[in-house]
Amino acid sequence: MSPTPQPDPADPVVLYVGQDVAGHWLVQDAARLLEGRFVSLTAALRFAEAERQMYHASVRLATMPLIPVIPFGPVAADVRALPRAA
Repeated sequence: MSPTPQPDPADPVVLYVGQDVAGHWLVQDAARLLEGRFVSLTAALRFAEAERQMYHASVRLATMPLIPVIPFGPVAADVRALPRAA
């Protein structure tokens, strides 16, 4: 069994701030392992700045709509847990 590859610390982390096609504000990292949802651009930028400091990342405004990792749609009555929810 081979070990799980770890990110190279020399690779810069990039956080994208933008909206999805429905207009929700999102912050995502380039690998789509981190996602935050916000009610405003200001809130998204505050979160991105806090994460930027923690991960020594850069923050960029997305030029195209972001695709949410966890969908915003309602959960069906028979679903007991979301597979990627925190």
